[in-house]
Amino acid sequence: MKVVLFCGGLGMRVRDGERSVPKPMVTIGNRPILWHLMKYYASFGHMDFVLCLGYRSEIIKEYFLDYKEWISNDFVLGRGGRDLRMLSSDIDDWTITFADTGTSATIGERLKAVEPHLAGEEAFLANYADGLTDLWLPDQMDAFDRSGKLASFMVVRSPQSFHIARVADDGNCTAIEPLAESDVWFNAGFFIFRHAIFDHIQPGEELVNEPFRRLIEENALHAYRFDGFWKAMDTFKDQQELDARHQAGDIPWQNRPPQITPAEG
Repeated sequence: MKVVLFCGGLGMRVRDGERSVPKPMVTIGNRPILWHLMKYYASFGHMDFVLCLGYRSEIIKEYFLDYKEWISNDFVLGRGGRDLRMLSSDIDDWTITFADTGTSATIGERLKAVEPHLAGEEAFLANYADGLTDLWLPDQMDAFDRSGKLASFMVVRSPQSFHIARVADDGNCTAIEPLAESDVWFNAGFFIFRHAIFDHIQPGEELVNEPFRRLIEENALHAYRFDGFWKAMDTFKDQQELDARHQAGDIPWQNRPPQITPAEG
C-alpha cells in the first residue's frame, strides 16, 4: 500500500534561538521523526510514500535529495576516501513523492490534493508525521478488512495524568476518575482509507471533522483501540523524551515484539 504522510503543518522551535523547522524534521537520535515513521512503515513492506508538504517544504526536499546513508549504516572506505562501499541501505527500496499542498491547507485539503497520486489504489495508509508507535500494523489492517468499513484510525487512552470530573448542573461533583482509566479514547492517527474516502471530503474541510462525521452517520468508520506504546511529539519536552529513549536504546517503534495484542480490534 502507498503511505500518505501529512508534513505541511507549522514548524516547531526545538530550542531557544534556533530557527523553526517543519515538525517532521525535528530529530530523534540522528534522524528526523519523519524518517523514523517511514522506517516503521517500510519494516512492514510499505515503501511507496506520498509526502504532503507545506511549511518550509524545501527543508524536507533537501534532506532526501542530499540523503546521507552513512549516518545510519555501516560502510567500507578505501583508497584514502575515494571509494565508499555501503554495507546496508535505508531508502534504496523507497519511492517518495513530494507534493506541495499549501502552507495553510487543512489535513482534508492536503489529502484531497494528492488524490491524483493515489489513482488506482483500492486502499492506502495515511498518518500525521509526528507520532510513533509499536503497533503491529498487520493487526489493524486485518481488523479493518474484517470490518468492511471505509476508514480506520488508531485510538489510544490519554497519556496525561488528568482526572475527569462529573459535575451536575448545580455544581455538585458526582464522580472523579483518572482520564487514563476512563472510557475516553483519543485519535492517534495511523489511518487506513479506501479510495472512496475522497468522495466524502468537501473543499476546505478538516479530515476528522466533517468527513469523519459523515462516515459515522453511514456506519463506515472503524476505530482500532490500542493499549501499546504510542507517543506524539507536540512539544520540545516530547522531543526530549523520545530522544532520551532513543539514546538509551529503548526504541519500541523499531524494536517491536513479534506481535502486539490490541485492546480490541
